[in-house]
Amino acid sequence: MFDKILVANRGEIAVRIIRACREMGIKTVAVYSEADRDALHTMLADEAICIGPAASSQSYLNMERILSACVVTQADAIHPGFGFLSENARFAELCEKCSIAFIGPSAEIINRMGNKSEARKTMMEAGIPVVPGTKEPVFTAERGLELAESIGFPVMIKASSGGGGKGMRVSRSREDFTENFQNAQLESVKGFSDDTMYIEKYIEQPRHIEFQIMADKYGNVVHLGERDCSIQRRHQKVLEESPCQVISDELRKKMGQTAVMAAKAVNYENAGTIEFLLDKDKNFYFMEMNTRIQVEHPVTEMVTGLDLIKEQIRVAAGEPLSVKQEDITISGHALECRINAENPSRNFMPCPGKITNIHLPGGNGVRLDTHIYSDYIVPPNYDSMLLKLIVHGKDRQEAIAKMRSALGELIIEGIETNVDFQYEIINHPAFQSGETDTGFIPQYFSQYCK
Repeated sequence: MFDKILVANRGEIAVRIIRACREMGIKTVAVYSEADRDALHTMLADEAICIGPAASSQSYLNMERILSACVVTQADAIHPGFGFLSENARFAELCEKCSIAFIGPSAEIINRMGNKSEARKTMMEAGIPVVPGTKEPVFTAERGLELAESIGFPVMIKASSGGGGKGMRVSRSREDFTENFQNAQLESVKGFSDDTMYIEKYIEQPRHIEFQIMADKYGNVVHLGERDCSIQRRHQKVLEESPCQVISDELRKKMGQTAVMAAKAVNYENAGTIEFLLDKDKNFYFMEMNTRIQVEHPVTEMVTGLDLIKEQIRVAAGEPLSVKQEDITISGHALECRINAENPSRNFMPCPGKITNIHLPGGNGVRLDTHIYSDYIVPPNYDSMLLKLIVHGKDRQEAIAKMRSALGELIIEGIETNVDFQYEIINHPAFQSGETDTGFIPQYFSQYCK
């Protein structure tokens, strides 16, 4: 087992990893930018090192500085969390060259599955159902239009290196295709330094269902059930839950087996997710694979009782999985709301600033993953997520009631947040009845989608 782990991240996920390490008796090293000098993860870790200015490019994305911090503190391993360098194949490769364990899959797997068009091709060859679309990368709008017409409109234009809703556009006709392609490609170049695109058939009103998988170095792969991530704005998740109420036990078994098969097809190791689109007729299609821990992993932990961060660390240290597929059971229902520093009524504009007062809810079945505290100053340089509010109940109705109570008790003063917006979602009749898909927010909250 590792003696010391450097956490190459910030915010609530850095705090989450540090706490898991503490419980395992592993020392931790926090890295931070100048903007995060007073961040909670720097206080909880055994050691903390400043790695640069506020800009991510000069701190949390600076591979050389992070690796130097690891060498100086004699850490055995690096946990990248999510975002930043978590799906950067070059960083994973550099860790290997420096004899530092990367807590995640190998550089080869990240490279293969991180490129969305390459991942689609790999899954097709493995016999995994995929959304109809291009098999090869697309670089020009002219070629893209030819392929879109052969696929049939509407189509989804996607960046091969995209993520977090960036580099994606829906085109409903040949008239709007070129503009959408160029805008998506430009966004991809700016965000990922990659102009590689691909095109797939746009599935109308699908559910976004992802299966959590965990794999060790010995070929053992398990799935931990699904998460319904259909409540989204601009392709970014807002609220997640597990299990998905419209999936039967038979379909869950079939989708889970497909997710395991997909992971085995690339000899996957560590934590990851296989993401599917589920249409109205309960047909499912592979969409992409995330080669890291997910923001929404707590809902899976709540219904399975398995600590995914600890499992990641054990697997990276060479231990076999602690569970077999037959050991995994889904108990009750869990919901997660992402609470962000943003103003929904102003197109979800980020709202950094000083938190003057805070009251966090509690009670049986209520969990909070956060890094904020009273007088904490939310910097303008990073993602706006403040905390994740997670609840667990014996069924979906109880989980919704717990979330309603917890959101009503949550107080964050001094900055704007989306707490009231989440409360509106939870109380909407369509959400309560389970009539949701990826178009839920545009359909019922169009006032926030300008």
